[in-house]
Amino acid sequence: MGKGRVEAFTDGVVAIIITIMVLELKVPHGEDFSALLPLWPIFFCYVLSFINVGIYWNNLHNMFHTVQRVDGRVLWANLNLLFWLSLMPVTTAFMGENHFAPVPVAVYGIDLVLCAVAYTILVFKLRHLHGADTTFAKAVGHDEKGKISLAFYIVAVLLSFFNQWISVAIYVAVAAVWFAPDKRFERLVGK
Repeated sequence: MGKGRVEAFTDGVVAIIITIMVLELKVPHGEDFSALLPLWPIFFCYVLSFINVGIYWNNLHNMFHTVQRVDGRVLWANLNLLFWLSLMPVTTAFMGENHFAPVPVAVYGIDLVLCAVAYTILVFKLRHLHGADTTFAKAVGHDEKGKISLAFYIVAVLLSFFNQWISVAIYVAVAAVWFAPDKRFERLVGK
Protein backbone atom coordinates (compact mmCIF):
# COMPACT_ATOMS: atom_id res chain seq x y z
CA MET A 1 0.00 0.00 0.00
CA GLY A 2 1.05 3.60 -0.51
CA LYS A 3 2.75 5.64 2.17
CA GLY A 4 0.80 8.90 1.78
CA ARG A 5 -1.82 8.20 4.43
CA VAL A 6 0.72 7.14 7.07
CA GLU A 7 2.74 10.30 6.39
CA ALA A 8 -0.34 12.53 6.65
CA PHE A 9 -1.55 10.80 9.81
CA THR A 10 1.88 11.03 11.42
CA ASP A 11 2.12 14.74 10.60
CA GLY A 12 -1.31 15.31 12.14
CA VAL A 13 -0.52 13.42 15.34
CA VAL A 14 2.80 15.23 15.77
CA ALA A 15 1.04 18.57 15.27
CA ILE A 16 -1.50 17.64 17.95
CA ILE A 17 1.25 16.54 20.36
CA ILE A 18 3.03 19.88 19.97
CA THR A 19 -0.26 21.75 20.35
CA ILE A 20 -1.08 19.93 23.58
CA MET A 21 2.38 20.70 24.95
CA VAL A 22 2.07 24.42 24.24
CA LEU A 23 -1.42 24.52 25.74
CA GLU A 24 0.08 23.18 28.97
CA LEU A 25 2.12 26.39 29.30
CA LYS A 26 0.39 28.69 31.76
CA VAL A 27 0.25 32.46 31.61
CA PRO A 28 2.53 33.99 34.26
CA HIS A 29 0.91 35.79 37.19
CA GLY A 30 2.43 39.25 37.19
CA GLU A 31 3.52 41.88 34.76
CA ASP A 32 7.27 41.98 35.07
CA PHE A 33 10.11 39.61 34.21
CA SER A 34 10.22 38.23 37.75
CA ALA A 35 6.83 36.62 37.05
CA LEU A 36 8.53 34.42 34.45
CA LEU A 37 11.17 33.04 36.82
CA PRO A 38 8.95 30.43 38.55
CA LEU A 39 7.99 29.06 35.15
CA TRP A 40 11.52 28.32 33.91
CA PRO A 41 11.35 24.54 34.64
CA ILE A 42 8.11 24.19 32.71
CA PHE A 43 9.38 26.24 29.79
CA PHE A 44 12.72 24.39 29.73
CA CYS A 45 10.89 21.04 29.65
CA TYR A 46 8.64 22.31 26.86
CA VAL A 47 11.63 23.36 24.75
CA LEU A 48 13.39 20.03 25.34
CA SER A 49 10.27 18.06 24.45
CA PHE A 50 9.49 20.24 21.43
CA ILE A 51 12.99 19.51 20.15
CA ASN A 52 12.62 15.77 20.81
CA VAL A 53 9.25 15.57 19.04
CA GLY A 54 10.70 17.63 16.19
CA ILE A 55 13.63 15.27 15.88
CA TYR A 56 11.31 12.29 15.52
CA TRP A 57 9.16 14.16 13.01
CA ASN A 58 12.24 15.06 10.93
CA ASN A 59 13.54 11.51 11.01
CA LEU A 60 10.15 10.06 10.10
CA HIS A 61 9.90 12.49 7.21
CA ASN A 62 13.34 11.43 5.94
CA MET A 63 12.57 7.74 6.36
CA PHE A 64 9.20 7.80 4.62
CA HIS A 65 10.70 9.89 1.82
CA THR A 66 13.09 7.05 0.98
CA VAL A 67 10.58 4.18 1.04
CA GLN A 68 8.04 3.29 -1.61
CA ARG A 69 5.35 1.52 0.40
CA VAL A 70 4.16 0.43 3.81
CA ASP A 71 2.35 -2.63 5.10
CA GLY A 72 0.31 -3.50 8.18
CA ARG A 73 3.40 -4.19 10.28
CA VAL A 74 4.86 -0.78 9.41
CA LEU A 75 1.54 0.90 10.21
CA TRP A 76 1.43 -0.74 13.64
CA ALA A 77 5.08 0.05 14.30
CA ASN A 78 4.42 3.68 13.40
CA LEU A 79 1.37 3.75 15.70
CA ASN A 80 3.53 2.30 18.47
CA LEU A 81 5.97 5.20 18.07
CA LEU A 82 3.15 7.74 17.92
CA PHE A 83 1.67 6.30 21.11
CA TRP A 84 4.85 6.86 23.09
CA LEU A 85 5.31 10.29 21.52
CA SER A 86 1.74 11.16 22.51
CA LEU A 87 2.73 10.69 26.15
CA MET A 88 5.38 13.40 25.80
CA PRO A 89 3.02 16.23 26.89
CA VAL A 90 2.22 14.35 30.13
CA THR A 91 5.79 13.41 30.98
CA THR A 92 6.94 16.91 30.06
CA ALA A 93 4.43 18.53 32.40
CA PHE A 94 5.18 15.99 35.13
CA MET A 95 8.90 16.78 35.04
CA GLY A 96 8.52 20.55 34.68
CA GLU A 97 5.80 21.09 37.26
CA ASN A 98 7.71 19.01 39.80
CA HIS A 99 10.94 20.97 39.22
CA PHE A 100 13.00 18.00 38.03
CA ALA A 101 12.33 15.73 41.01
CA PRO A 102 13.94 12.29 40.57
CA VAL A 103 10.79 10.25 39.78
CA PRO A 104 9.41 12.69 37.16
CA VAL A 105 12.86 12.86 35.55
CA ALA A 106 12.93 9.05 35.44
CA VAL A 107 9.39 8.89 34.00
CA TYR A 108 10.35 11.39 31.30
CA GLY A 109 13.39 9.26 30.51
CA ILE A 110 11.31 6.08 30.37
CA ASP A 111 9.13 7.76 27.75
CA LEU A 112 12.28 8.69 25.79
CA VAL A 113 13.48 5.07 26.05
CA LEU A 114 10.16 3.75 24.80
CA CYS A 115 10.10 6.26 21.92
CA ALA A 116 13.61 5.16 20.94
CA VAL A 117 12.68 1.47 21.13
CA ALA A 118 9.54 2.11 19.04
CA TYR A 119 11.59 4.03 16.46
CA THR A 120 14.03 1.12 16.27
CA ILE A 121 11.15 -1.28 15.70
CA LEU A 122 9.80 0.95 12.92
CA VAL A 123 13.21 1.05 11.25
CA PHE A 124 13.43 -2.75 11.49
CA LYS A 125 9.97 -3.20 9.93
CA LEU A 126 10.74 -0.78 7.09
CA ARG A 127 14.07 -2.49 6.40
CA HIS A 128 12.38 -5.90 6.42
CA LEU A 129 9.71 -4.69 3.98
CA HIS A 130 12.10 -3.01 1.53
CA GLY A 131 15.24 -5.13 1.77
CA ALA A 132 18.88 -4.53 2.54
CA ASP A 133 19.88 -3.08 -0.84
CA THR A 134 17.50 -0.12 -0.78
CA THR A 135 18.26 3.54 -0.29
CA PHE A 136 16.45 3.36 3.04
CA ALA A 137 18.56 0.46 4.35
CA LYS A 138 21.79 2.06 3.15
CA ALA A 139 20.88 5.38 4.77
CA VAL A 140 20.00 3.81 8.12
CA GLY A 141 23.05 1.56 8.10
CA HIS A 142 23.62 -0.04 11.50
CA ASP A 143 22.11 3.02 13.22
CA GLU A 144 24.89 3.35 15.78
CA LYS A 145 23.65 6.81 16.69
CA GLY A 146 20.22 5.39 17.54
CA LYS A 147 21.64 2.53 19.59
CA ILE A 148 23.99 4.82 21.51
CA SER A 149 21.13 7.26 22.18
CA LEU A 150 18.98 4.45 23.55
CA ALA A 151 21.81 3.34 25.83
CA PHE A 152 22.28 6.90 27.11
CA TYR A 153 18.55 7.20 27.84
CA ILE A 154 18.61 3.97 29.85
CA VAL A 155 21.65 5.15 31.82
CA ALA A 156 19.95 8.50 32.44
CA VAL A 157 16.83 6.82 33.81
CA LEU A 158 18.93 4.79 36.25
CA LEU A 159 20.98 7.83 37.26
CA SER A 160 17.89 9.94 37.90
CA PHE A 161 17.50 8.31 41.31
CA PHE A 162 21.05 9.33 42.29
CA ASN A 163 21.37 12.69 40.56
CA GLN A 164 18.53 13.86 38.38
CA TRP A 165 20.55 16.78 37.00
CA ILE A 166 22.98 14.40 35.32
CA SER A 167 19.97 12.67 33.74
CA VAL A 168 18.57 15.97 32.48
CA ALA A 169 22.00 16.81 31.07
CA ILE A 170 22.05 13.47 29.24
CA TYR A 171 18.58 14.12 27.78
CA VAL A 172 19.79 17.51 26.56
CA ALA A 173 23.02 16.03 25.16
CA VAL A 174 21.20 13.34 23.18
CA ALA A 175 18.79 15.94 21.79
CA ALA A 176 21.76 18.14 20.85
CA VAL A 177 23.38 15.26 18.94
CA TRP A 178 20.19 14.70 16.94
CA PHE A 179 19.30 18.39 16.57
CA ALA A 180 21.22 18.82 13.33
CA PRO A 181 19.25 17.30 10.45
CA ASP A 182 20.20 13.70 9.73
CA LYS A 183 22.36 13.78 6.58
CA ARG A 184 22.32 10.00 6.08
CA PHE A 185 19.12 10.19 4.06
CA GLU A 186 19.90 13.46 2.27
CA ARG A 187 23.24 12.14 0.99
CA LEU A 188 21.69 9.07 -0.60
CA VAL A 189 18.48 10.65 -1.86
CA GLY A 190 20.41 13.48 -3.49
CA LYS A 191 22.33 11.00 -5.64
